[in-house]
Amino acid sequence: MKSNIALVTGGYSGEAVISYKTAITILQHIDTLKYNIYKIDITPNGWYYEASGNTQLVDKNDFSIQINSKKIVFDAVLIGIHGTPGEDGKLQGYFDMLNIPYTSCNAATSALTFNKRYTVAVAAFAGIQVAQSVHLFKKHPLTAQQVLQQVQLPVFVKPNNGGSSIGMSKVTQTNDLQAAIDKAFKEDNQVLVEEYISGREFTVGVFKTKGVIKVLPITEIIPKNDFFDYEAKYTTGMANEVTPAQIDASVTAVIQSAAQKVYEVFNCSGIVRIDFIYNDKSNQPFLLEINTVPGQSEASIVPQQVKAMGWTLTDFYSTLIEEAMH
Repeated sequence: MKSNIALVTGGYSGEAVISYKTAITILQHIDTLKYNIYKIDITPNGWYYEASGNTQLVDKNDFSIQINSKKIVFDAVLIGIHGTPGEDGKLQGYFDMLNIPYTSCNAATSALTFNKRYTVAVAAFAGIQVAQSVHLFKKHPLTAQQVLQQVQLPVFVKPNNGGSSIGMSKVTQTNDLQAAIDKAFKEDNQVLVEEYISGREFTVGVFKTKGVIKVLPITEIIPKNDFFDYEAKYTTGMANEVTPAQIDASVTAVIQSAAQKVYEVFNCSGIVRIDFIYNDKSNQPFLLEINTVPGQSEASIVPQQVKAMGWTLTDFYSTLIEEAMH
């Protein structure tokens, strides 16, 4: 008997557009011989089941839908929402209350890693290398000069919550810092100003299957822009993504070990993507951030890494679902 799987997409943030791209890829590769897949669009205006051009509201009391007078309940949920409420722990807490398993980190880990400042603070406490940073709050603002008393240029300025590099800037001149802070505050009430670490940028997917943590092949990001911003992430040709990365075996081992440690320290589940800057002078990877719902669109990195490992996306999504259910 096939399991009923809900694929949740959409969301309440500007990252919803990426969520819909992720849903397209997953729907194209899900194993329909094993699973009945139902796309659930979660929007600020309501939660809807969509099929054949028809929509109906989801019953939030038990997260069920009605099809031809038959009530459909779900054996597991495949989380495909980037940003709130799918990446920040809100949906995870809801599904925990209903005792429905899902394919992502739990509510606590999702909420923690969604906050970039708290992520690097916990990482530093665990002995993981991170950049020096300043945490800004809109209700208690600091001037650019006050910020520069704590960090040195160049810096990255980014919304503290969320992903996809929306609202992010690289600042090399003092006079540009305030505008970058204002830009980030348009996306979030908290902003992270982080010192620039010289080095090569790498990102790696990590997941768990049958209790064993597996690290996917590493990708090196070589953006054509000054850094890996929103345009570089989601515009074809705006960044070279080399998978597997052309690096020495010793560097590969160091990054893989760091990625596994991050996964363990933060008690991750499902597939996460971890971003690092590798500094040649110190021979250390510096943690940038943890993405607990990494993109699955055609332009996304995890699908590239899965294929480089020799798996099909169909096998990969089945593994994530089975791990969640069992």
